[in-house]
Amino acid sequence: MPTLLKIFLSAMLIDNVVLVQYLALCPFVGMTGDTKKAFGMGVATTFVIILATVVTYPIYYGILVKFNVEFLQTLIFILVIASLVQLVEFYLKKTSPALYSSMGVYLALITTNCAVLAVTLNCISKNYNYLESIVYALGSAGGFILSMVVMSGIRVRLETSKVPSFLKGNAILFITAGLLSMAFMGFNGLIK
Repeated sequence: MPTLLKIFLSAMLIDNVVLVQYLALCPFVGMTGDTKKAFGMGVATTFVIILATVVTYPIYYGILVKFNVEFLQTLIFILVIASLVQLVEFYLKKTSPALYSSMGVYLALITTNCAVLAVTLNCISKNYNYLESIVYALGSAGGFILSMVVMSGIRVRLETSKVPSFLKGNAILFITAGLLSMAFMGFNGLIK
C-alpha cells in the first residue's frame, strides 16, 4: 500500500482524533444532536485543519527551527490557528454573507477546537514532510467528519429507542461514545 494512502487511512480510522486520541470532545458531544449541524461543523473544521497545517508546517521549519526556538511551537501554532480562523471568518463575512451565515458559528467554535492544534503538532512529531503532513491533515479531518456524522446518526436513533430512564441523556451518550471508540480500535490491524 502506498505511503500516502497509509498515512491517510491511519489518520482517519486508526488514529482518529476524536475516538482514539479523545480530542475535540466538546463539538463531538455538543454538535452531534443534529446531523446537518454535525456535518457543517465537520466541514468547517476540515477547512481549518488543512489550512492550519499548510501554514504552520513552513512556520515551524522555516522560522522556529531556523532560529532554534522550537519551544515556542505550541504558542505560535495557537496564535496562527486563531488568526487563521479570524481571517477566514472576516473574508467570508465580506465576500459571501450566505456562506458566512451558514458557517460563521462553526468557525468561532473551531478557534478553541483542540483537534486543529493536535493535527498540526502531530505532523511535526511524526516527522512528516510537507505533502505527508497535508495528507495526514486530510485524513484527520475526514476522521473528524466521520466520527461527528456517525455519532449524530446514533443519537438520532437513540431518540426513538427505548433507553432506561437512568441512562437517558449524557449517560447513554458517553456509553455509546465508548463503544464507538472501541469499534474504531478494531481498525488497528488494518494497516501494517
